[in-house]
Amino acid sequence: MLGNTEGKTKDCPVTKEELAYIAGFLDGDGCVMLQLVNRHDYVLGYQIRASIVFYQKAINASFLEGLKGKLKYGYTRIRKDDMCEYTIVGVEPVTEVLKLLSPYLVLKKKQAELALKVLAQMPGKGKRITQKLLLSLAYEVDKFADLNYSKRRTNTSEKLIEFLKSHNLLIP
Repeated sequence: MLGNTEGKTKDCPVTKEELAYIAGFLDGDGCVMLQLVNRHDYVLGYQIRASIVFYQKAINASFLEGLKGKLKYGYTRIRKDDMCEYTIVGVEPVTEVLKLLSPYLVLKKKQAELALKVLAQMPGKGKRITQKLLLSLAYEVDKFADLNYSKRRTNTSEKLIEFLKSHNLLIP
């Protein structure tokens, strides 16, 4: 847990100034996403995936590794197109990082607010999401298409409804 942001401490190596810089970097070269992901191993067929991704040319991969060292979550990878991604995935890590960065975000402020609203409603570990809650949150996830200028998005609340109907899982 990152905890206190008053200054660098053993528990929190990130200052407020660094958080402001990281938020600016996310605003410019990053993305906050909630996605509806098809899962064949899930009873309801879908899950909501939360992620934060920072992008940079592969030559600057060490910079993203440094961010990872500060934020303490996620992984980096170099793509075939010579880009590097630093990705944070999961309800708890994304929630924690967004809470830290939100006060400093400008361009991604709406995405962060919407993500935090949705993630706050997600069931805790070991608890299953209900059809009603998944569908309600899927409508919220649909809003990310406009906020993130999504072009290739295929999993939507409509697709979830089709799946639930076809598997007799839709509760009226």
